[in-house]
Amino acid sequence: MSKGDVHTLPHKGGWANKIEGSRRVANTAVKKAEAQAKGREMAIQRKVEHLVHNKDGSIGKRDSFGRDSRRRKG
Repeated sequence: MSKGDVHTLPHKGGWANKIEGSRRVANTAVKKAEAQAKGREMAIQRKVEHLVHNKDGSIGKRDSFGRDSRRRKG
């Protein structure tokens, strides 16, 4: 399994999850919420970050599942 972060992004009229560093998408969905839920599951399993993109490609949300620094304030 790849250890790259999981990106949920627009893909061919729908949405897809892609593992950072991979050329292929991991899975696709018609609705953003469906893709986002699957992407979150994948990120939790891999203990990586989950980045959810907006339709324009910008990052709208970012969640970390395992690589947080303990020394970080807040």
